[in-house]
Amino acid sequence: MILASASPRRLDLLAQIGVVPADVIPADIDETPHRDERPRDHALRLARGKAEAVAASHPGCAILAADTVVAVGRRILPKTEEEGEARTCLNLLSGRRHIVYGGIAFIGVDGVLRTRIIETAVVLKRLHASEVSDYIQSGEWQGKAGGYAIQGRAAAFVRRINGSYSNVVGLDLFATAQLLRGSES
Repeated sequence: MILASASPRRLDLLAQIGVVPADVIPADIDETPHRDERPRDHALRLARGKAEAVAASHPGCAILAADTVVAVGRRILPKTEEEGEARTCLNLLSGRRHIVYGGIAFIGVDGVLRTRIIETAVVLKRLHASEVSDYIQSGEWQGKAGGYAIQGRAAAFVRRINGSYSNVVGLDLFATAQLLRGSES
């Protein structure tokens, strides 16, 4: 199986359920949301697009791909690359509920594509300016959807989570295991 992801978190998560990909080949696709695209649809489209892109150059291989989208209502938050983006995301999420959508796509050796979309609701506490600044200084926000990593220092910001913790980290393990086994349960 090939993991179509550059995320070291997904590799670590897969190891938790005893899955070690034979190869890791990140897919190079445009991740820009389409006009009026809902966050749920965006996460699923990206996961599917990544799986299909890697499968095109590796026929006959099993491919697993995923994408994580953080949203406040219909607003899709970026995978933060700049400090200002991260600060904006954290200030927007402060004291609010948001949804983390995890799109998962698996193409089996038979070429059949199966997908799942997982939704996890997360509520962050109201963040003080000093907490945001300290978190920004940590650098942990870089490349993270919504500007935070729940498995790191931002765990102290989480008041409540409803749904899959591993989805918020980057890959719902239950749904992934079911896809890999070909089960609908």
